[in-house]
Amino acid sequence: MNLFAEVVEVLNYVKDEGSSLSNRNQAKGIWSYFKTLDFVFLLHLMLEILGLTDTLSKHLQKKDHDILEAASLVKGTTKALIVFRKDGFPQIWKKVCAFREKHSIGIVDMSEYYGTPRKHRTNTTNQHHFEVVTFNTVLDMQIQEFGDRFSEVSTKLIENMATLSPCDSFYSFDKSKLLKLSEIYKNDFDDSERVHLNGQLDIYYHSLLHDEKFVNLKGIAELSRLLVETGKHLSFPLVYRLLKLTLVFPVATATVERCFSAMKLLKTNLRNKTGDDFMNGALICSVEKKALENSPVKNIRYPNYPLDFFG
Repeated sequence: MNLFAEVVEVLNYVKDEGSSLSNRNQAKGIWSYFKTLDFVFLLHLMLEILGLTDTLSKHLQKKDHDILEAASLVKGTTKALIVFRKDGFPQIWKKVCAFREKHSIGIVDMSEYYGTPRKHRTNTTNQHHFEVVTFNTVLDMQIQEFGDRFSEVSTKLIENMATLSPCDSFYSFDKSKLLKLSEIYKNDFDDSERVHLNGQLDIYYHSLLHDEKFVNLKGIAELSRLLVETGKHLSFPLVYRLLKLTLVFPVATATVERCFSAMKLLKTNLRNKTGDDFMNGALICSVEKKALENSPVKNIRYPNYPLDFFG
């Protein structure tokens, strides 16, 4: 959006001075679409939506994120989208009009019938097209996607896991929710173990609450490490099992999706017959970029991969 004028200028140059007829026609088509109110409106709409979802998106991509905070951000982002869907059109239309005046893009009468970018007349007004057909429809799709991806069941699961958080002297601890969490994982806890877990959680809470070593912990990962260091994971094996399941949960969602996204980028047409070893090595280098950045190149032993792997 900040470079809109520069992009239009480049497209205008290419459509007049392009090296081939194909390039000139393509630039002309893009230039024509960029100068329409449809494009400007969608540009502002997507910027607003991405602004609302950016905080949650970045948080879910962290490998060691606060689960309670993630659940809170899901609810907050969903509510923000619902409020924006209800009251956001006037404010975004005001921004569109200001942008249109700045870049000399044609004005439309909202009470007239809408014409497509190809100048085809429709039976709906401009007001109905931009507010109902476009704005409301896109927001409804986003809200529906949130409902599908973060269902009530999965949100409750996250909230139950968050009660294991040691932050603020185990402020979020809730034995009833942790027992419900064990009921969800039926293959990991049988009936007798859930009975023992009930009493074990009481002893676990009162033991750690007054232990100076477990003060000022910042998350479940730190709690699990300290339990192992102090040997308390042997005293509370069922609680430690819950901790391990909780630690696996974000890895089983964000990291797996990140791996599949990386696979789509790495497995190109030129690499469609690569072996498992090559693919595993390429995925590790792609997914674990931060870990590799801290390793000097001279200390890394590369397998016998083709040179294009390092390109």
